[in-house]
This record gives sequence, structure tokens and C-alpha cells, in this order.
Amino acid sequence: MSPNATHEPVIAFEGVRIGFDEGEVLHGVSLRVTSRETKILVGETGSGKTLLLKLAAGLLRPDAGRVMVLGQEISALREKELLDFRRQVGFVFQEGALFDSMSVEENVAYRLREEAVDEAEIEHRVREALRFVELEEAMDKLPGELSGGMRRRVSIARALISAPPIVLYDSPTAGLDPVTAQTIITLILRLRDTQGVTALLATHRLQDAFAMVHYRFDPESGRVVPVAQNGASSGPSTSFVVLRDGAIYFEGDFRAISDSADPYVQKFLL
Repeated sequence: MSPNATHEPVIAFEGVRIGFDEGEVLHGVSLRVTSRETKILVGETGSGKTLLLKLAAGLLRPDAGRVMVLGQEISALREKELLDFRRQVGFVFQEGALFDSMSVEENVAYRLREEAVDEAEIEHRVREALRFVELEEAMDKLPGELSGGMRRRVSIARALISAPPIVLYDSPTAGLDPVTAQTIITLILRLRDTQGVTALLATHRLQDAFAMVHYRFDPESGRVVPVAQNGASSGPSTSFVVLRDGAIYFEGDFRAISDSADPYVQKFLL
């Protein structure tokens, strides 16, 4: 269950601004993500979706405003503190961002070896993570030997290797065929519903995002089922933020975004 309004959000942006040589990109963005909620970020290319993910991961610092994650103002942390913080966040990049010269096993184990975890523990956790994404048999392969969907699954395995309470997804189904995209969405649902992660998910594909509202992963059957089955009247909390030109243009739940007649919002529903 999500915490009530008196509890601190897991992720909060407060008046966040950031710019680069071409000018300011995010213009005073404020939003909150509660425990176990999935917040869907939608918007055109360049609207600020990926920037928000990188700010939440502590990969960038805002020029103004605050970024609060797990009760810490990460925008004020020193680099050493940020390294410790990032162990609590999984990041699934759009292109997988795997090391091409490393095997699948080495990619997934990279963070653990950086932390000097015992090798026996590393092997156990890597196998467990790859089993979760159904790629245990690919441990010895190089990324170049994998399909796009398989690389995305390896990226998910790497993101969950430390069992983080937060996972950030940057267009996880972009460029994939519908069948492969469904496989990725099933994994995201499984991670949400078996490990209770809080998530920010940037996407162009609202049909994928709507699956987060209408379906849940049933661990007993090992399948994705409609939320109304097995006594579940509603799924975990899912809400939507539509970005436009670096600012929040719309924010609401599934019903609000589905019922919106706004032309800019409508273009993402088609």
C-alpha cells in the first residue's frame, strides 16, 4: 500500500530547473512518487523525460530546486555519498547501455564486483537475476550476440542485482517489436508485483503504460492477469505525467488521462 499523505514521498522533485548550452530544459518541475507507485512520464522527444530519470538517479544535479529520494536531498550529496546512494536505484537505459567487451555475466555482476562482494555470492545473485529475466543460459554470451529484446532483459537483470527499492526505466520498449515489447512489460509487472519496487517509467507508448494499470503479475500462476482476477479489485498505484517543453503539462490517473480531450494529451493516446 502507498503511504498516506503525511508520509514522505519516495521520490520528489521540487521546483527543479536545469539547462545546458542551448538554454534551460526543465522549467520548475515539481512532482511526487509514493511508495510502490509507478509514475509514467510521457512527452515528445526533448520534453525532459530522460533528464528527470537522470536527476532521480543522481547522475545530474539541478541548477535550481531540490531532488529528494528516499528521504535524502540527493542534489546536495557529495560524490562519495552519491555512489552509496546509487546502490539503491536500478536504471534501465533505452539501449541497454551494456559493456560490449564483457559477457552477460560480467555486465550483470559489474556493480557487485565494484563493491567487492564475495565471488560465490556474486555467482548466486547473477544467476538469480538472469533466471528472473529468463536468460540464465546466455551468461557467457557477449551483448553483440543478443537480440535487442535480450539486451533489454539483461539491462533489467543488471538493474535489479542489488534488489533496489527504486527502478527507473528509460523507454524500455522503444524500438522493439510488439511481442518482444510485451515480454519486457511482463518483466516490469513481475518486478513491481513480486518485489514492490517504486518506479519512474518514461515512454512514448501509452499502450504499454496502460498495462501497468490493467494487469498484474500473479506469482501463483506465473502469468500476467487482469487486475480484477483472483480477488484483486485494482492494481498498484499508477499515475501519469505529460511533459511539454520542459514543464508538466498534465498530471493524473488513468481515468483522467483517458478522458482528457486536450489535443496534446490526445496525441499520446492514439
